[in-house]
Amino acid sequence: MIAVVGPTAAGKTALSVALAERLSGEVVNADSMQLYRGMDIGTAKVTEAERRGVPHHVFDVLDVTEAADVAGYQKLARDAVADIRARGNRPVLVGGSGLYVQAALDEMDFPGTDPAIRARLEAELDREGSAALWERLRTADPAAAKAILPSNGRRIVRALEVIELTGSFTASLPEPKARIEAVRIGVDLDTETLDERIERRVETMWKAGLVEEVRELERRGLRRGRTASRALGYQQVLAHLAGEYDEDEAFRRTVQGTRRFVRRQRSWFKRDGRIEWFDAADPELLERAVRLAASGSA
Repeated sequence: MIAVVGPTAAGKTALSVALAERLSGEVVNADSMQLYRGMDIGTAKVTEAERRGVPHHVFDVLDVTEAADVAGYQKLARDAVADIRARGNRPVLVGGSGLYVQAALDEMDFPGTDPAIRARLEAELDREGSAALWERLRTADPAAAKAILPSNGRRIVRALEVIELTGSFTASLPEPKARIEAVRIGVDLDTETLDERIERRVETMWKAGLVEEVRELERRGLRRGRTASRALGYQQVLAHLAGEYDEDEAFRRTVQGTRRFVRRQRSWFKRDGRIEWFDAADPELLERAVRLAASGSA
């Protein structure tokens, strides 16, 4: 199995499709927001043309009103991997959601839930906002707070719930131990180049109709979706549509938020010494990645 990981806008999608073409593969999604139907422009979801006939799995499985959770994703991803292998093909996992990648590939069990604690924390989230709960998380478990965006209310609530149940959130994330062996390929760019690429990417999303996409999803209940409504770009456009700030400010905040998110992605993935890192600008990237996937040596 192959896993292609790394920060947003580094070129994971194109590499995953090219690897699948070369190695009789099928792609499995590991991006938490690409699980949502209709969230296409703002997540840079791979189009039919970009798929080039390669089968893609675990995309478009949730409505925007539904909550994504890593335990549910784990089952979907592992079922997809098993189905691909049963057909004699090679699974290619691709995405920048570090916890989802780990859930798909590594030994990871999830603590239970307590409906009363969850309901209380969600009420506090509605009343106080995600930033206030994130500060509480930072006090209780600094390592957990470092891995979770202050705007990601659902993950903050879950972390605080686990802390109440077990005493620690990060202690519930074991040292990585593979359940499914995979060649782990990381792609990245230097910070200046990636920052520029992020701004161009957000410009492209705006020109492609992100604001109109969010308006349509709002009619389908996006504001009620605790997970989907907080996605980068969607959260900012929703705030603009609610009159909190103008469209230029929504654009600026989307770029800024994406750059901050990239720093967190890098921090997560760099901890995993099993990942072989490549420069996304290397003209020999595909050939090097193919050699690594085939022989274990780049």
